[in-house]
Amino acid sequence: MKAFIYGGGAIFAENIIEKPKKEDLVIAADSGYLNARAMGERVDILVGDLDSLGSSSVPDGIELIKLECEKDCTDTQAAVEIAIERGCDDIVIIGGIGTRLDHSLSSIGILSDMKARGVHCYITNGYNRVRYLENDSLLVPRTGYKYLSLVALDKVCRGVSAEGCKYPLKNAKIFRNNQFAVSNEIEGNIALISVRKGALLVIESRD
Repeated sequence: MKAFIYGGGAIFAENIIEKPKKEDLVIAADSGYLNARAMGERVDILVGDLDSLGSSSVPDGIELIKLECEKDCTDTQAAVEIAIERGCDDIVIIGGIGTRLDHSLSSIGILSDMKARGVHCYITNGYNRVRYLENDSLLVPRTGYKYLSLVALDKVCRGVSAEGCKYPLKNAKIFRNNQFAVSNEIEGNIALISVRKGALLVIESRD
């Protein structure tokens, strides 16, 4: 089952091609409800402390899960846990990365946890799309993003390859303190990214 989680923060709606289907679960994390509504998407569940939602009225028919303001997780993290509890193993987080660097890093940190738990997950806000890759390979289709960057999370990522890119890599090493694999571009319709040992972020950026 697939879940779409709408978080807060600025989004570039015109560049977000991910759209929930009728059978998908749609969750809004606090002010993410405003993003979902702006995109014309329904919301099945609204979760959060509602501290940043403001005075927006919540229509009937939406399940409301109210959280305490003082808690040990962000609203987005709580929404992810609810999605998993409801049986979802494929999650798209829309928003959740923006002007609050702490919230952005917290949201990105969710990706490694989802990988460890066998849940497919990535984040997009239309300006960037972020995936987590560890000891694995990934196909990245060319869409509306200009740049493709690989950012090492481990001290050293080994056996890194980027095929179908303007600046190809083959069995390379990427270092956390020397992030040289940024601002690449997909040349054809798709790129193949792989890392033999280590964890990295695959980040597509619009500009």
